[in-house]
Amino acid sequence: MEFLRPATWDEALALKVEHPAAVPIAGGTDVMVELNFDRRRPPALLDLNRVAELSRWESDGAVVRLGASVPYARIVAELSGPLPGLALAARTVGSPQIRNRGSVGGNLGAASPAGDAHPPLLAAGRGVRVEAASVRGTRLIPIDAFYLGVKRNALEPDELVRAVRIPVADGPQQFSKIGTRNAMVIAVCAFALALHPRDGTVGTGLGSAAPTPRRAPEAEEYLAGELAGRGLWESGGGLDGAVVARFGELVAAAASPIDDVRGSADYRRHALAVMARRTLGWCWSAYAGQREGSAV
Repeated sequence: MEFLRPATWDEALALKVEHPAAVPIAGGTDVMVELNFDRRRPPALLDLNRVAELSRWESDGAVVRLGASVPYARIVAELSGPLPGLALAARTVGSPQIRNRGSVGGNLGAASPAGDAHPPLLAAGRGVRVEAASVRGTRLIPIDAFYLGVKRNALEPDELVRAVRIPVADGPQQFSKIGTRNAMVIAVCAFALALHPRDGTVGTGLGSAAPTPRRAPEAEEYLAGELAGRGLWESGGGLDGAVVARFGELVAAAASPIDDVRGSADYRRHALAVMARRTLGWCWSAYAGQREGSAV
């Protein structure tokens, strides 16, 4: 196995062309597990740790451009304000050691349905774009189009994830995850919710509940319609229990889970409905509080 260690981004792209089967590695929190258990034996590893720009983020106030190698620990420490859903998910990733090494770029490259970053990225809005680059240029892949199948993404063989562009939150966001224990666990299922009062929409993201991370579009449309039709975006008034329950049902219906060693399909559907109701309660309570505070 070759070990390729570029010093610059241009050098990394050139090496990816020469070695299209090379597996990128930065934190290595997924790749090294597969290597150690002999589940994967690529012809080459492309070490991106010396490419400094991948470990930077920037914001213009409307969008955060998150470098592919920015570790979860820094997302928690530095981006809880503009990206609250992603920061909440980052808190649940592995151990402190893993959070100091693992990154959103690694999650996107692995494209596992259980990746913790995927649900909040989906919920953050349809403006989320994965910045994929090659020697041919850069293209922006909508997050909805990025996941193609189990551990399959939309990258071409010569492309690398350079960054993710994520709209700054304009309303409350939440993330919830069920595991077989309280820490250092792969999700049995996960759910993210984001309220977007600026345009009156709702974002959702489901994890470990289908062959790919996915939204619950019917649940999004239903809740957004209820909030608009009842004038709740303006008033911040209480949510009807029937609306909350129906939202949970629609989220569960959007899933296509399987039975495996971590949980049954029926349990995953049930858990998603519960998480959807709870995260909606948390988000709406925060939103109502913001509305009340702005009226004072």
